[in-house]
Amino acid sequence: MNLFDELKWRGLIDNVTSPEIEDEINNGELTFYIGTDPTADSLHIGHYSSLLMAKRLQQHGHHPIMLVGGATGFIGDPKATGERNMLTPEVLQANYDALHRQINALWGFDMVNNLDWTKDISIIDFLRDYGKHFNVNYMINKETVKKRLDSGISYTEFSYMILQSLDFLHLYQEKNCRMQIGGQDQWGNITSGLELIRKKCGNDVKCFGLTMPLITKADGTKFGKSETGTVWLDAKKTSPYELYQFLFNTEDDKVIEYLKKLTFLSVEQIEELERSLREEPHKRNAQKALASEVVRDLHKEEGLQAALSITQALFSGKLSELDESMRKDAIMNMEKLSAPAGLTLLDLLVDTKIAASKREGREWIKGNSIAVNGVKVTDPDTRMTQEQAYIDNDLIIRRGKKRYYCVALEG
Repeated sequence: MNLFDELKWRGLIDNVTSPEIEDEINNGELTFYIGTDPTADSLHIGHYSSLLMAKRLQQHGHHPIMLVGGATGFIGDPKATGERNMLTPEVLQANYDALHRQINALWGFDMVNNLDWTKDISIIDFLRDYGKHFNVNYMINKETVKKRLDSGISYTEFSYMILQSLDFLHLYQEKNCRMQIGGQDQWGNITSGLELIRKKCGNDVKCFGLTMPLITKADGTKFGKSETGTVWLDAKKTSPYELYQFLFNTEDDKVIEYLKKLTFLSVEQIEELERSLREEPHKRNAQKALASEVVRDLHKEEGLQAALSITQALFSGKLSELDESMRKDAIMNMEKLSAPAGLTLLDLLVDTKIAASKREGREWIKGNSIAVNGVKVTDPDTRMTQEQAYIDNDLIIRRGKKRYYCVALEG
């Protein structure tokens, strides 16, 4: 299987601008770029597939450039749902610096900032040298722009396509960058960049565009900064344990897709995991492999081992074996409740509505179904004081084998 065929097998090819790209990817040494705007201080799981795509191509002799849009970040790529909030220069610079550190630490790609070649262009030069080459009828037929015509779109966001096209032109002229890769929602911007290159540099130029399918959740929504529950690549925003749990809980009908797109596991390894998923789904081997591979790739072996230690401690109830940092990670995904300090265990269960009534709570306690900080408690009159807290003023209540609650003791 050649490289292009493997990329198709992994579901990483949505569309290409020319059939020649297959031979270029299999046999050439392309300089290509992937871009993102600094609208947050970390990349998220939705970016991860694109970054791995760059890594896959790099391993086969191609040369990736990572563009972080210090200029386009001021404008905002049009969304189908409405205008973006404009960020201040200070926030954009802080985000750019954070992304620069993150990308350099994780992948070491060459990085460029489109503010460097955009900031000194005058409005007259912009309109004469670049805007003159764009037909408004062509621009309004781009998918995202078309969706916004009824609700309205500002000229600012409408002009984003021109700025991104200018990026492709600049990188072609200055770095011989001949391919842009983006999500399928970037098709219009990529083809506009190719058109600008042809108009400015001639029809014989050999440049290409490739789009990738967006990675979506089981409900069809995409991963992104604007979605709830964003999964960040920064360990300070999403801990290795949280990332592990997120991936381990992947639905059966999505896990093989994620294994293909988010890991470097071989075709044979993924096919074996697919067989295991089909024949013994209760073992969740595919989900374990997905979570382990991604966490190890992003947070190294230490991050994976920390995630596994927390997972095992919660499964076994041996919470006392975790150190302070692991304890903080362990409680992040728990349901957060609060109750006055000094209540009996029975009253605390009722006060927090963990139990619907004293009768229910007493049955759980007497039936060995309630653990406090990993230790079974069978006396309903045991006092819950701040001295018993697991970390800070938080108490961990486990009901049954899997249901955990983090109860803040107040007063």
